[in-house]
Amino acid sequence: MSLLIGDVAPDFEADTTEGRIKFHEWAGKDWVVFFSHPADFTPVCTTELGYTARLKDEFAKRGAKALVVSVDSVEDHKRWIKDIEETQNASVQFPIIADTERKVATLYNMIHPNADAKLTVRAVYVIDPNKKIRASIVYPPSTGRNFDEVLRLIDSLQLTDNHKVATPVNWRDGEDVIIVPSLTDPKEIERLFPKGYKAVKPYLRYTAQPGS
Repeated sequence: MSLLIGDVAPDFEADTTEGRIKFHEWAGKDWVVFFSHPADFTPVCTTELGYTARLKDEFAKRGAKALVVSVDSVEDHKRWIKDIEETQNASVQFPIIADTERKVATLYNMIHPNADAKLTVRAVYVIDPNKKIRASIVYPPSTGRNFDEVLRLIDSLQLTDNHKVATPVNWRDGEDVIIVPSLTDPKEIERLFPKGYKAVKPYLRYTAQPGS
């Protein structure tokens, strides 16, 4: 099954390190960063989950939370969490799904047979409060993900949901944004962007980030 941006994230029920969950019910009205890791007790995954744990407050600022899936068991996850907390100076306070039968990983297209038929790739899905998939990123098992980029992505999505702007290359929260080309009414532009804008081209108009 191939999941695309705009699709409803499939619901599922699964056992986790924090008990059994029904995904949509657990997600509630939050944004969810749902990602897979190839296996427990592996070095790259240990650093990733430790860093994600340290980002708890940053996720909370954005109304977001993390959910992780692996093909290992709950018992293995719980033993591994001790290693993560010991080596990464972090407290793991998000659920890790036990997907020993690979049902969730298959549902979310996280197993790529030509990479490894037994392990998940490093997939990331950003899911909004309406349970819609808003972004997806896929890394090979050997490459650790950049979770600062995931935060930047959420910032961009939340900003562009609320204002008629897009974010340019390498944008960071607080920097100038771009007025969407579909917005052409001068009066509406003046109302929405009272600080004005700089037109480099008719279709490329920079303005201060709304609310900054």
